[in-house]
Amino acid sequence: MIKHYDLSELYPVLEHDFNDPALLKRALTLGYGDHFNGYERLEFLGDRVLGLSVARMLYENYGNEAEGGLARRFADLTRAETLAEIAERLGLRKYVFCESQNDLTLSVMSDVCEAVLAALYLDAGFDTARAFVQKHWAKHMLEFKEPPVDAKTKLQEWAQAKKKPLPVYTEIERSGPDHSPVFVMKVSVVGCKDAQGRGASKREASQKAAEALLKAVGAL
Repeated sequence: MIKHYDLSELYPVLEHDFNDPALLKRALTLGYGDHFNGYERLEFLGDRVLGLSVARMLYENYGNEAEGGLARRFADLTRAETLAEIAERLGLRKYVFCESQNDLTLSVMSDVCEAVLAALYLDAGFDTARAFVQKHWAKHMLEFKEPPVDAKTKLQEWAQAKKKPLPVYTEIERSGPDHSPVFVMKVSVVGCKDAQGRGASKREASQKAAEALLKAVGAL
């Protein structure tokens, strides 16, 4: 295990003094397959708390936007890259209990972010967790005047505009340990050279593959 810091140093960052400090410690612990002593179960709960908090925030801030636009904003705010960015901004990395900093991939930091949110929810209730989301996700939400369009959606729209069949995504490789896998995905579009992408999840790898193909055809 690497050196760790006093978790109470995070209380001002999270704007909450934990009644049950063990919750925060578990949220910041990599279980390496031990789902009961690591962050995994908290991450599962935090994902749902985040989803409801973000959905309500979008509903309240974009009263004139249709469901499709809200859905694209939601996907952007809850994707692994956004969560990992917020985790790094909060300085969570140095407090994570792990065997090596190399284990702290984008995917892991995203999960840790959700686990910490769950710890806040269990220790202080939904209003505290929602206020945390509103504060730390609002900046990212306001970056886009129009709903963001991810690479997979953009590639699908491009293919449809060219009267081509929809893109097909295929997993061609998976490597690394279970707690930190690496996926390689291939995307195929009729009449185009296949493109590949690598990421900590199939979704991330597929997005990168779509970006690569869009760049190759000059659509990005």
